[in-house]
Amino acid sequence: MRKRRVLLVVGALVVVLLAGIAVLGVRWFQDRGRPDLQRALELAPAAERYSFTAWAEVRRALPAKNPAKDPTGRAGELAGLLDRGFDRDLTSASALVESAQLLDDAYGWSPLSATWELFAQSTEGAVTLVRLPEDTSFDDLRDRLESLGYTPPAADDGVWLGGEELVARIAAEVGSTGSPVLQYVALDEDERLVRTADSAAYLRSVVAGEVGDAPGDLDAVVEAVGDPLSAAVYTGDHTCSELAMAQADDRDRETAEQLVADAGETDPVLSFAMAAQPDGEVRVAMAFEDAEDARTNADTRAVLAAGAAPGQGGDFADRFELGEVTADATVVTMALDPVPGSFVLSDLSTGPVLFATC
Repeated sequence: MRKRRVLLVVGALVVVLLAGIAVLGVRWFQDRGRPDLQRALELAPAAERYSFTAWAEVRRALPAKNPAKDPTGRAGELAGLLDRGFDRDLTSASALVESAQLLDDAYGWSPLSATWELFAQSTEGAVTLVRLPEDTSFDDLRDRLESLGYTPPAADDGVWLGGEELVARIAAEVGSTGSPVLQYVALDEDERLVRTADSAAYLRSVVAGEVGDAPGDLDAVVEAVGDPLSAAVYTGDHTCSELAMAQADDRDRETAEQLVADAGETDPVLSFAMAAQPDGEVRVAMAFEDAEDARTNADTRAVLAAGAAPGQGGDFADRFELGEVTADATVVTMALDPVPGSFVLSDLSTGPVLFATC
């Protein structure tokens, strides 16, 4: 009888182990080949604006050109990465660049090690999600937070309490720049995520899943921009307010109204994405109500994107060469080839932007 009981216990443990392996296998299969931007948004809370940086891919795309002449040491390696990323307009979406050295010195992770970063901003608050590599020790991250002075939560997935004064003290001791977004931290070992925010209450609501998920309306434009190195993704409301020509001065608004009237019919944008591709192209995707609207707006917005850029100054041709503009189902996709030295993603992911007008 005793032998049978032991066999039953061992059998049960084997079943549990196999179930765990199956779950990991399913997760690996689901993640395999899927763009990091899609994975990031699936883990993100509801928001109007998302800014994404694929740090692992940026590091691969921007290796040190001459390691022998580059700044030495880890600090030099980090500074070199950020400089090359800035020159290629791949770091403007990051909320952590200003505190990158502090993160690397004190927190145990930074753009040198992160897989990707997503900054989600809503009317309720803002949070940064950072995915870390598989070999990351979350025990070490917890030890670091405690040694830095954060108050640990009751549960491992709770919120570590810091505050403005604590981040300022850590930055002063290390001799690096801090950021308000580091005041409160939550660790999710299962997803290899670090979440940070400047509000403990908002971060708690994100961890508890009380603020909802990223809007499904974004799926079409996110799919259209593929697997970018850096991206800005907006809801329709954010696009039509933050990229609207209403932000321009009176003279630019009058010019824009005439350009739109000359170009043809436009319809409201339901979601918007602008993304820097590995080959240097910047891809824009805009979703509309139906396929007919998409076809109409492909023509209209191609005209707008090839002309003057009121609110930005000069012409769009000063910033990029307009490539193929297509309508696929409800999504219009535009290929922009940046002019050398221009910063298309960072310049045109903030308003006013004529071709994103509603």
